[in-house]
Amino acid sequence: MSDTDLRLAVTTRAETFERLRERFAGRGIDVVHVRPDERVLPVTGEDCVESFPDADVGWVYPSRLMEGAVVDAALDVPWVNGRDAVLDSRNKAGVLTALSDAGLPVPETTLVSNPADEDAVLAAAESLGYPVVLKPNSTTRGVGVTKAADPDSLLGATDYLDLVHDYRATGDRSYLLQEFLPNARDYRVMVVDGEYAGAVERRLPAAGTDAGKWKHNVHRGAVAEGVSLPAERRRLAERAAATLSIPLLGVDLLETDGRVVVSETNARPTVDEATKYEEGFDEDLADLVWRTAGRR
Repeated sequence: MSDTDLRLAVTTRAETFERLRERFAGRGIDVVHVRPDERVLPVTGEDCVESFPDADVGWVYPSRLMEGAVVDAALDVPWVNGRDAVLDSRNKAGVLTALSDAGLPVPETTLVSNPADEDAVLAAAESLGYPVVLKPNSTTRGVGVTKAADPDSLLGATDYLDLVHDYRATGDRSYLLQEFLPNARDYRVMVVDGEYAGAVERRLPAAGTDAGKWKHNVHRGAVAEGVSLPAERRRLAERAAATLSIPLLGVDLLETDGRVVVSETNARPTVDEATKYEEGFDEDLADLVWRTAGRR
């Protein structure tokens, strides 16, 4: 590594780390791992700083915000996606409100701040129409997302949330009720510094749909295949990223019956195989890192 190269701190050792290290190797960016969690972290004196490798710029602020504050202070670097970007994107209700206010199409959604009056929850679900989707407001990877076919099944799900939210250390006690879009095609669109960079369609294998599954999360068995989206869907994803002012953003689009909506966003998107992105994706990503570091 030369004195003109950058050291990029990445706080995960999943697929994204290996892919970034391989792709950035010839672009003057050395990818180093910074482990923020499941360890003992000194928080005072030189031991704190010395417990992390030297870095010039960070990739995405750690998902565990408490540990992230220690990492952020110790590294003292700018992040491609900082704490605000991660927090803003994680708040599903906040994202949908901002996008709707900007005139972008989103699913019909209601935020429930728990505990809430049971009759009010049922009335909100009735207004959306059954089946209704219930989503914890700030989880990822489809965790806790369920579909309720009737009032009894909805109240059964909210009963479990009541038990979880009764624990006072629970940070977010809100959840969403959202219209169910049947047979929707599910796209994850990558936007880099405001520009469309590629997309995948997430599909369930036939065995999954035959078994009654409907969620398209890759971590739950779906397969992501590279696709080329038409111009209007590309612009929709770009508008979502511009509205949220997040430099590196995964934008989830659902399409059904000729209708396309932005369902969620992810400020910690997985970097997939190069074949699933537009030509020049790696260069654009590297340029974003260099600019974040203030070196271009």
